[in-house]
Amino acid sequence: MESQVAGLATFTPELAPSGQQYVITHGDHRATIVEVGAAVREYRVADRDVFQSYAEDEVSWAFHGTVLVPWPNRIADGRYEFDGEQLQLPITEPERNCALHGLGSWVPWSMREHEQDRVTMELRLLPSPGYPFHLHTTVEYVVGPGGLQVTSTSTNTGSRACPYGIGFHAYAAAAPGTTIDQCSLQLDVRRHFVPDSRLIPIREDAVDGGPLDFRTPVSLSGRSFDDGFGTVIADANGRSWARLAGADGRTVAIWAGPEFGYWQAYSGDYLPAARARRAVALEPMTAAPNAFVNGAGLIRLEPGQSVTTVWGATLL
Repeated sequence: MESQVAGLATFTPELAPSGQQYVITHGDHRATIVEVGAAVREYRVADRDVFQSYAEDEVSWAFHGTVLVPWPNRIADGRYEFDGEQLQLPITEPERNCALHGLGSWVPWSMREHEQDRVTMELRLLPSPGYPFHLHTTVEYVVGPGGLQVTSTSTNTGSRACPYGIGFHAYAAAAPGTTIDQCSLQLDVRRHFVPDSRLIPIREDAVDGGPLDFRTPVSLSGRSFDDGFGTVIADANGRSWARLAGADGRTVAIWAGPEFGYWQAYSGDYLPAARARRAVALEPMTAAPNAFVNGAGLIRLEPGQSVTTVWGATLL
């Protein structure tokens, strides 16, 4: 319904806080991709959530399913240097005084193509305070018999080099009616980042035998974590995997292609009570936390250069 307010131009309000909804299906697989953040609002196989979802009339409460670009995770104090220039990003996590999860999570993306089993979203970032660069990103979501596959391509469309990273904030769902305390987690990584109180890495340690050694499945009963990991273990196809096995005998499996050298894992303790510890955030990332400062995994995109990544998820 159109509205008129105090002589302003006629407008049509959006029905959903997350903007337009784009449903893609293949057999029992169904995903809904939304305009805000190009997020995966829901992904289900039959009536079982693969990713923890949020309702169409809700705001995503914790970056659920969003694209983290042009950096994933945190930048301490929002400050970094690039090519001799000191830059200051807006602080978007004031409690830790960090710039969190890039610039694409809370803005509308454009839909470029939508078919029954796929949708492509795009975002054109123009120069802004703290990130004075031109960056164009497309993300294609496809569902098929093997699950959900996500392909991103980012291109530097400016006349100067820019710093770059990307990540995806998937929440692997526990079985219906249970919490992650009834789950086990396996994650293909050899090292983890020891964080300070703001979750900024202060060093990198081997996971060997420690509380964050998830190379073989580990029960999550009573475990809390929000940690970054590196030195991934790749399979014969160059993929690293995260697997959350639920109490119903089903496993949410998320894989990341060789472009993703890092993962973040979060036990969801501080989500709203109805959703806390009912999913684990398993986030493939091309760069480590604070990469604009420490350089770990940071990509330097020259003018005209592109980077493509591929990751995916399914229910086993």
